[in-house]
Amino acid sequence: MVQAQLSDLATKLINKFQKKEAIIGVVGLGYVGLPLAVEKAKAGFKVIGFDVQAQKVNLVNKGINYIGDVVDNDLKQIVSEQRLKATLDYSFINEVDAVAICVPTPLDIYQQPDTSYVENSAREIAKYLHPGMLVVLESTTYPGTTEELVKPILEQTGLVCGVDFFLAYSPERVDPGNKSFNTKNTPKVVGGITDFCTKVAATMYSSVLESEVHQVSSPAIAEMEKIYENTFRHINIALANEMAILCDRMGINVWEVIDAAKTKPYGFMAFYPGPGLGGHCIPIDPFYLTWKAREYNYHTRLIELAGEINNSMPEFVVNKAADILNEFSKPLRGANIHLIGVAYKKDIDDIRESPVLHIIDILESKGAIVSYTDPHIPTFKRNGKAYESSVLIKEMLSKADLTLITTDHSSIDYQLVADHSNAILDTRNALVNIKNKKNYYLL
Repeated sequence: MVQAQLSDLATKLINKFQKKEAIIGVVGLGYVGLPLAVEKAKAGFKVIGFDVQAQKVNLVNKGINYIGDVVDNDLKQIVSEQRLKATLDYSFINEVDAVAICVPTPLDIYQQPDTSYVENSAREIAKYLHPGMLVVLESTTYPGTTEELVKPILEQTGLVCGVDFFLAYSPERVDPGNKSFNTKNTPKVVGGITDFCTKVAATMYSSVLESEVHQVSSPAIAEMEKIYENTFRHINIALANEMAILCDRMGINVWEVIDAAKTKPYGFMAFYPGPGLGGHCIPIDPFYLTWKAREYNYHTRLIELAGEINNSMPEFVVNKAADILNEFSKPLRGANIHLIGVAYKKDIDDIRESPVLHIIDILESKGAIVSYTDPHIPTFKRNGKAYESSVLIKEMLSKADLTLITTDHSSIDYQLVADHSNAILDTRNALVNIKNKKNYYLL
């Protein structure tokens, strides 16, 4: 196609977005994809969600929500109004004007990026790619993925990127459980293969979101930006954890140190220690960059050191628990330890990469008897073993040799915990406002 025809394709698609006439597809209906699909449908677009899991597809089509950041009634309404449908059948890509790829990008056993979900999604889209269509990758990945991996797969169709179809990268920035920022009002970063690609993708997001859409010069900039965000948090949390370890040895309250430091109105941002890192982003994303850096003969020392510190925290927590039990002449083997919270952060139902799971593994490997309470995680399986949340009552707390607070959910009755626990190890400073705590220990 000639340049004039390119302009026509771009203009036509932009007009469709502005008039809310475009049909938009979302591949992957998980923690990122479903909220995005819902917001697009709420904005007035017809949306088709694609997933390989029949259970998710069936739930969406019944209007049943399974993601904490999606409002139940929003999903019910847009499904009942036929603005959102889900399917296992990728041939419906034929009907869409744009599609966002929101699939997992985990690390493999060698700590290398597993791009198989992205590749498979791109291949499925390629089967039904048509002129004038927009494809946006949202999955967090290493710089170069959009141009080096996705683009060649799509161009195997004979269609040319930037001429026949448009391709861009726009990282998801979902923060599960955040009460202030969500998919709709968090600023969006967009980088396309060509200027036309960027403009078309930016127009789509501007038609959906209430936030700023920040355009960058390439997909690699947008890909690196996302990794930099999470690496920033990864490293600063590691610093807080290292401070916690040192303060513990020195008999200093690290939480009070941080509270004092954050009174400075410039040059400081508060990060807090904890039992380790969890979630699908911060523990994983920096290592995409570590892997990619090897291609350029560079060793990301700071990232890897931060990873060592953060990964050591579950062991540190268990060792501290053993020391506390020792003060009461109680060995770790045979001790009853009740954990409060297994989700990786407060007020969410997500246990992906939760450090609490590693704490449970270590405790049980040393012979401890573990139970837990988590109002957001009623059950889970780990290493073939099923776990079930217990109702938090005084009899349970008084039976436990140690109560270990690992996730600071807002709905927990911390006064009850303080009143009836024999000993408490608080890794989240959850009892900061509770008075008259006995046998109380902070991380």
